[in-house]
Amino acid sequence: MHGLLIAFEGLDQSGKQTQAEALRDHVTSAGRECRLLSFPDYETTIGAEIGKALHGEREYAADVMQLLYVANRYERRAQIEQWLAKGVVIVCDRYMASSIAYGEAQGLDAAWLGDVQRYLPRPALTILLDIAPDTAAGRKSAGRDRYERDLALLSRVRESYRRQAAAGGWLRLDGERPKDAVAADVIRTVATRLLPP
Repeated sequence: MHGLLIAFEGLDQSGKQTQAEALRDHVTSAGRECRLLSFPDYETTIGAEIGKALHGEREYAADVMQLLYVANRYERRAQIEQWLAKGVVIVCDRYMASSIAYGEAQGLDAAWLGDVQRYLPRPALTILLDIAPDTAAGRKSAGRDRYERDLALLSRVRESYRRQAAAGGWLRLDGERPKDAVAADVIRTVATRLLPP
């Protein structure tokens, strides 16, 4: 059996964690080993640094910040590769496209942001949970980090995600719908495209 990497992308509060957990549970119940990863991974040294920057304890330029996000994924590359080699299904709450979307929204070059990640394992499927910035803000009224508070930035992030999704190979879903309806679409698509019986 081949391992698979499936990435969920979208604005904060779009339901990525909820859908990633639901997909993991579905894959596991079908008898496949499945691991859930979330980026940034705050458990690592680089991830801890990212957390400090997001909450105002550090000040980094946009390019440095995105390089930290990319480095955080590279910290997990060997583990991801080992799991894939063993046939594990890996579900990621954020992955490579996040750096492109957030970096591009801050004026960085999308091609460069893709190139610095070229040695990371590629997703078999990227799922965009598309919601409006106002919806993201409404779903989390307190404790938002510096990105979550900037609705103009989030609008540009959404545009980048939509552009990436339109380039092909993605599943773009309306994340404004009830979570059960979204989950049904996710599971149906994964079953037909990636995990046929």
